[in-house]
Amino acid sequence: MVKTQSSLGNHLKELRARHNLTQAELAAKVSVTRKTINTVENNVFIPTTVLALKLAKALDVKVEELFYLNKP
Repeated sequence: MVKTQSSLGNHLKELRARHNLTQAELAAKVSVTRKTINTVENNVFIPTTVLALKLAKALDVKVEELFYLNKP
C-alpha cells in the first residue's frame, strides 16, 4: 500500500454497507486484515492495483465505481 495525498477517493464504506459486510468480512474475502480495509476506507492508504481489483470484484462493481480521483 502507498500513502495517499488525498488524490484518490473511494466509495468503499458505502458499497460495503450495501452488501451488509463488516470490515472484517470484506477483509477475509480479499485476504487482507480488517485494518487494511479501514485505512483504505479512510483514505490513509491507496490500495495496490491487485487489491483494488479484488475489492471491486468482492463488491460486484467496476474499479472506477469504487475509486475516483479527487479534483486538485
